[in-house]
Amino acid sequence: MMIQVILVSMLFAIPGGLLIAFNDIDPLTELESRGRKAVVSSRDRTDIHARLEELGKPSERDYQNFRIRQFGYCCSGAVLVMALLLMAGKSLVFTFIFSVITALIILVIIDRELTSQIKRHRVAIEAEFPAIIEMMTLAIAAGETPMQAMLRIADSAQGELSREFAVVIDEIRAGQPLHVALDSMGRRVKSVMIRRFVDAVITATLRGAPLIEVLSRHAVEARGNQRNRVLSAAGKAEISMMIPVVFLILPISILFALWPSLTNLNLFAS
Repeated sequence: MMIQVILVSMLFAIPGGLLIAFNDIDPLTELESRGRKAVVSSRDRTDIHARLEELGKPSERDYQNFRIRQFGYCCSGAVLVMALLLMAGKSLVFTFIFSVITALIILVIIDRELTSQIKRHRVAIEAEFPAIIEMMTLAIAAGETPMQAMLRIADSAQGELSREFAVVIDEIRAGQPLHVALDSMGRRVKSVMIRRFVDAVITATLRGAPLIEVLSRHAVEARGNQRNRVLSAAGKAEISMMIPVVFLILPISILFALWPSLTNLNLFAS
């Protein structure tokens, strides 16, 4: 009991110790700056930089904020679980092991959340791709250059792919050539469809091939891929709809059909 009281007291004494240690400096600001320095010095072993860049967060500050949030939630969860288990009278070994497991679970959950965001980002881009390519084809057919067409799409359309085009326009205005900015978009967006489109546009632009034919062919292929995805999703939904039919509706129907016969058999038997 004495150990629990001491540990809980230490948890409440940490903010006061930080105030004394940092004098007039805000403890939260100091901890954030030191945490960022520690994060910068560590190696990115899980490709967080590349995954955040795909979501439109390429700066070092975005990476630092993600790591600080991730480790902050892990430490907060571990400390909370440790305090609750100590107050419940659990042993120190069990408390330490369970706190470490809780921190690891929170770490994995936040990483999986980032992965799910990237998947939703890719799905949204591939769903918008056919309509955006058709808009770009019409704009180029009307006499606009590829940069003007992408600028028009970035200004008028809303969605993930239009934001990627806006990033391409910003890179071109910063001094990069068109094919370099498009290649950066193809590397940033981990999608086979986008990569093929970017390679086709770069090849047509550098070799002087007719760009409208290339875009029209990609628009047709994109519509076909979208139709195949819809049919695949419909097939999966049909299979999932069979689960309540087989395990819920069918047994109830058989029970209603056999219940009168079973009742009559019981009457005859009695």
